Formats: sequence, C-alpha cells, structure tokens
Amino acid sequence: MKILIFLIAVIAAAGLAGAFYFRMVPDDPDRWHVDPLTAVKPRSPNAVLIRPEGGDDSAPVYDVPPKALAIALASVALAEPNTKRIAGAPDALWQTFVQRSALWAFPDYISIKVVPVEGGATYAAFSRARYGYSDLGVNAARMARWQVALEQRLAP
Repeated sequence: MKILIFLIAVIAAAGLAGAFYFRMVPDDPDRWHVDPLTAVKPRSPNAVLIRPEGGDDSAPVYDVPPKALAIALASVALAEPNTKRIAGAPDALWQTFVQRSALWAFPDYISIKVVPVEGGATYAAFSRARYGYSDLGVNAARMARWQVALEQRLAP
C-alpha cells in the first residue's frame, strides 16, 4: 500500500512539473516565425500546411485588400482561447501565433502569410505542434475552424 501511495505521489508530482514546464517554455520567434510559402512540413502527422501549391490544402481568394485579410486573420486567431501573437503584424502581411492547449498548455505555432493575388488576396498557413509526433488532428481542425470564422468575418 505504501508503494502505491508513493507511486501516485510521484506521478502527481511529475504531472505538476510537466504542466508548469509547458506553461513556462519560451516562444522563440526566430525559430517559429517561418514563411509558410517556403516551410518544409515535417514527416510527422502533427502539422498542416495550407498554401497555393504544394500544401495539404489551399485557401480561397478573397475579394478584399491584402491588409484587410491580414487584419481579419489576426482577429480570428486572437479570438481563440490561449492564443497570442509572437511575431509579425497585419501591416507586414505575415504573423505567427502560439496557441496553447487548455489542460497541459502544449504550444502549437501558426504562421500565416497573406498573399496578394489578382482579384484580392489569399493566404498561406503553417500550423504545427512543438511537441509530440501526433497531434490527433488538432492542427487540421484548428485551420478548418479558423477558415469558417474567417468566412463569417468577411461575409457582407
């Protein structure tokens, strides 16, 4: 019985230490602020890449100026819980956000670059987990959710 209590205490302490660590790990913009147009997707299934060519998917062209699309994307991102911008700005048309999971605060990084095109603008995005091999579809679900929110925000 004493061994069981000891093991439970060790597991609880490790869990608390892990929760503290993931909340405190710094976000290095030099490492995570990457151009999604040229980013190389890892072989692990914990990332999704959206771009006009060579990605998992592509974003539609929006009939708005590039800066307006960048502002709308930032609004969508920052409306999500546990999300903050770590690099870039709408004026630069290139931004990187970190979104942390609710329980453990695992960081995922989302780099978004607005691309001016004929008839308006589109975007490229690279959403990836910092830790782990699989994200159980979290990054793909996030990008799908942000796409829906963006469509609603830009609707007339």
